Amino acid sequence: MNFASDNTAGVHPSILEAMKAANSGRAPSYGADDITKKLSRRFGEIFEREVEVFPVATGTAANVLALAAMTPAWGSIYCHEDAHVATDECGAPEFFTGGAKLVPLPGHGGKLQPGALDERLKLAGAGVQHHVQPAAVSLTQATEAGTSYAPGEIAALSEVAKRHGLGLHMDGARFANALVHLGCKPADITWRAGVDALSFGATKNGAMAAEAVIVFKKELAASILYRRKRGGHLFSKMRFLSIQLEAYLTNDLWLANALHANRLAKILGDGLARIPGVRIIHPVEANEVFADLPETAIAGLHAEGFAFHCWGTPTPTTVRLVTAFDGERAHVDAFVDGARRHASKAA
Repeated sequence: MNFASDNTAGVHPSILEAMKAANSGRAPSYGADDITKKLSRRFGEIFEREVEVFPVATGTAANVLALAAMTPAWGSIYCHEDAHVATDECGAPEFFTGGAKLVPLPGHGGKLQPGALDERLKLAGAGVQHHVQPAAVSLTQATEAGTSYAPGEIAALSEVAKRHGLGLHMDGARFANALVHLGCKPADITWRAGVDALSFGATKNGAMAAEAVIVFKKELAASILYRRKRGGHLFSKMRFLSIQLEAYLTNDLWLANALHANRLAKILGDGLARIPGVRIIHPVEANEVFADLPETAIAGLHAEGFAFHCWGTPTPTTVRLVTAFDGERAHVDAFVDGARRHASKAA
């Protein structure tokens, strides 16, 4: 009954089996193995164009390698104020870029707004030696509020970024969850909408430890090749990262896992919304539910053994609930029932 994070989930059996199979025999190291070589072709099929793929073990590594390729030490990166790169990566973006400045912007529902971004960039001091120089925009898909950027929203932000000469990065830790909610093609919310590089997440959705930098703007790839090694993220036994991604993509496992998690989140959100005294904060468009619960419900649910985080924003009683690929409907129903029972005590 753990709704604290999709990171608390285990590894999908198909991925474990694939890793076991990859453990047979010898293979060239540092990405020269056949499994890793095939990944670029497989991702190319998924994204409907040629791409460069760099497997890494963490989402932080994927984010900062992509951003460092776009941003000089005197540059600035524009992101939402709640973005993971701004709040939860311990200065890694600044470190890997050599000192670039993060510029957090507000936005309802975890989303950057084109108009606000444009106005901020107009005042950024481009070309003025006294100011950091605007270099990149980073979007989170799905957002930290559990919402999803539609293709048109991304394209509008891309138009602003490109007009000001900035690169566009997407943190796709929950990319699959956003994709199945939107019902579009991967290309529609990446390169077709103007994204230059994607941090493609798999760990939260069934992998053991596997992410990838997917590069659409080819000239960025040359420096990532060296940045990954210099940053300590070039794995000698790369096949064990790559096989996770291969198994994740095989037979659309990544989409099936995300669909299951999203469905549970929708059931959870709908159930909580029907309880007097409970308010859903953001639209449920992926596998996260943000809800304002009475204090009696929060205390009672924790006492019953449910794990979840008290978020604290926008209200002190806002909680974040995250469903996962291996979540159970019975646990969702039990949480809603518990919330209903304990919320009634607040009346």
